[in-house]
Amino acid sequence: MECCRRATPGTLLLFLAFLLLSSRTARSEEDRDGLWDAWGPWSECSRTCGGGASYSLRRCLSSKSCEGRNIRYRTCSNVDCPPEAGDFRAQQCSAHNDVKHHGQFYEWLPVSNDPDNPCSLKCQAKGTALVVELAPKVLDGTRCYTESLDMCISGLCQIVGCDHQLGSTVKEDNCGVCNGDGSTCRLVRGQYKSQLSATKLDDTVVAIPYGSRHIRLVLKGPDHLYLETKSLQGAKGENSLSSTGSFLVDNSSVDFQKFPDKEILRMAGPLTADFIIKIRNSGSADSTVQFIFYQPIIHRWRETDFFPCSATCGGGYQLTSAECYDLRSNRVVADQYCHYYPENIKPKPKLQECNLDPCPARWEATPWTACSSSCGGGIQSRAVSCVEEDIQGHVTSVEEWKCMYTPKMPIAQPCNIFDCPKWLAQEWSPVTVPSFFVH
Repeated sequence: MECCRRATPGTLLLFLAFLLLSSRTARSEEDRDGLWDAWGPWSECSRTCGGGASYSLRRCLSSKSCEGRNIRYRTCSNVDCPPEAGDFRAQQCSAHNDVKHHGQFYEWLPVSNDPDNPCSLKCQAKGTALVVELAPKVLDGTRCYTESLDMCISGLCQIVGCDHQLGSTVKEDNCGVCNGDGSTCRLVRGQYKSQLSATKLDDTVVAIPYGSRHIRLVLKGPDHLYLETKSLQGAKGENSLSSTGSFLVDNSSVDFQKFPDKEILRMAGPLTADFIIKIRNSGSADSTVQFIFYQPIIHRWRETDFFPCSATCGGGYQLTSAECYDLRSNRVVADQYCHYYPENIKPKPKLQECNLDPCPARWEATPWTACSSSCGGGIQSRAVSCVEEDIQGHVTSVEEWKCMYTPKMPIAQPCNIFDCPKWLAQEWSPVTVPSFFVH
C-alpha cells in the first residue's frame, strides 16, 4: 500500500493560486492600513467639568479616499461642576440673550429632553410660549437628556456608561454603584396608616437615612406630608410641602405632586441628609402612605487581617476575625449595628498554617553540674549538643556543623571562686596576776 501520493499538476496550480491570493489579500490590508497617517494629539476638552469630549484626527495619505474614520472621540473632565456653574445647556441658551430674535431681545431658557432631536439647542423665551431652535447642534459634551450620562458629540447623541466611557453600556445598580451587584443597599418598602386624633396632630411615617436612593411615597387620603431633615452636622430643617413643584431640601432634589385626594413625593437621591417623613392631620378621615426606597447598608462586616502566627518557625496557625465597620464615619463600631441588616452575613474566621519552615538548628545545653569545690575556685560542666525541631515540635540531635553559624555555648566554667575560710591566730594578751597573790 502506498504511504504517499504524488500531487497532480492541477493540485499544485490550485495551491500556488491560493498562496498568491493570500499574499495579495494580506498586502492589500497592509496597504489599506498604511494609507492613514498616525493619530494626532487629543484636543482640549470641550468642558472643564461635568463631562466633555475631546477629539483626535488623522490624515489620509492616499490621493484616493481611505476606509475608516479620520476622527475619534473620548470623554474628559469627568468631575462634577461646582453648584454655581449652572446647567451647560442653559449656559448655551443664555449666550443668545444679547442677540435680537425677530427684532426683540429675550431671556432664553433651555428646553431639555427633546425626544426627536436631543442634540439641537432649543430654547424657550422666558414668560412666553415661544420655543426656538437657536442652533442645530449643542456644544460637544452637552447631556442628551437630564437624567442620563449620554452626551451630544458633533450633533449626535452618543451612549456613555457610568464609567464615563463612550460606547459603554455599563450602568449603575439601584445602590448607585457603577456596574455593581446591588449588594451595598437594601430595598425598604412598607405602608403606614394614620391613627391621628385631636390630641395628636402629626406622626412619623418613616425615617429615610442619608444616602438613600429612588425614594417614592404615595399618600392617599386627606392628610398632608411634610419633611423634617437632619444633616450629618446636626442641623435640622422642616418643609411643609404646600404646593406641587420641584425644589431643593438640604441640597437634595425633591419632586412633589399634590392632588385633591393624594400626594406623591419622589426623591432620586442620594439623600444628603437624614429625612423624616411625617404626616399632618387634617381631621376629616384616616390616610394611608405607601413608601419604597433603597437604603444604603452603612454598617458592613469587614474581615480583619490574619493575626500573628502562633509560632515563629516549625509550623504554626493564624486566624482572621470580622469587625463591624461604619462606612459613613470610617470607624469600627459594635457588632450589633451589622446585625441590624439581614443582608449582612458575618464572615467565618479563616484558619491557615504559617511559618512552616523548620526552625533552624540550635545549640541546646543540659543544666550545669555541681561545682567541683565549695570554695577557692572549682569547675562545673554541662553537655552541649546541636539539635533541630520539626513541625510537630520533636527535638532531635544533629551534626554539629549544622550549628556552625552560631557560637557554641561553653561546656565548662569556673565556679565558687571566692577564698575558702581559714583560722587566723592573733597576738597573746598581756599576763595578768590574780589579786589573791598580791598582799
